Amino acid sequence: MTPEGKVKAKVKKVLTGIGAYYAMPQGTGFFSSGVPDFIICKGGLFYAIECKANGNNPTALQLKHLDDIRKAGGIGLVVDETN
Repeated sequence: MTPEGKVKAKVKKVLTGIGAYYAMPQGTGFFSSGVPDFIICKGGLFYAIECKANGNNPTALQLKHLDDIRKAGGIGLVVDETN
């Protein structure tokens, strides 16, 4: 499993444990590039999580999506092995 895959597996475990709805969009022709790794609904709130590993940073497009989500009233997060 890749380092980023390990981060995603931990996020899945937490989300499943708290009973959150989540989806993991794929960056294919059917979804926009840069969409966060996890789209989540819990307690009537909208969350999006972008996973990174090994000190990698989100791309400008990923940051734009997270910013757009925040502007729309959602919560956009970047997580890695440390948080």
